[in-house]
Amino acid sequence: MTSDTDPLDLAYSDAVKQAQLQRGSRNAMARGRLGAGWFDVANDDLAAFLGERDHFFMGTASADGQPYIQHRGGPPGFLKVLDAKTLGFADYSGNKQYISVGNLSENPRAFLFVIDYALQRRIKLWGRAEVVEGDAVLLQKLMPPGYQARPERVILFHLDLWAINCPQHIRQRVTADEIAPVLARYEARIEDLEKELAKLRGG
Repeated sequence: MTSDTDPLDLAYSDAVKQAQLQRGSRNAMARGRLGAGWFDVANDDLAAFLGERDHFFMGTASADGQPYIQHRGGPPGFLKVLDAKTLGFADYSGNKQYISVGNLSENPRAFLFVIDYALQRRIKLWGRAEVVEGDAVLLQKLMPPGYQARPERVILFHLDLWAINCPQHIRQRVTADEIAPVLARYEARIEDLEKELAKLRGG
């Protein structure tokens, strides 16, 4: 992007602006600016959000525009903020299709979609992804300790723009790990109550 380019143009192409104009939302969208839900560098809020996530979706496309979305999962925080403009993660061995890797070899543009179902939050990130092979030091830095997966390479995401999106229509869900402490407290309370009831019956 040149210095006089609006960073939001990454999300709002001319065709998108025309669609907004036709449907009456262009004036509202034109008021968007960096710092008002839109950012072009990673900050502490983004790092904290990613540090709690155990999955995301990555969109890529071939040179002729054929789109592809891939799920990426791992321990919470496996997608790391490396600096203000770079994220990274260890790419684990999978089904050997290598669609994302192949797409990125001819078209570096990529998109990340990260969602928190429990708190109904989602973040969208625009940028360019880079496949890094054979860098053992970087791979070790990004590989979660103790995680039982075989890393094959590193994928770096060079951040251009990210946005906090509206929570509307996100159906609230929790993971088994998130609900386990709550269930444990209830089970302990039930056990205590059953003991008290047994004493009362015995009396």
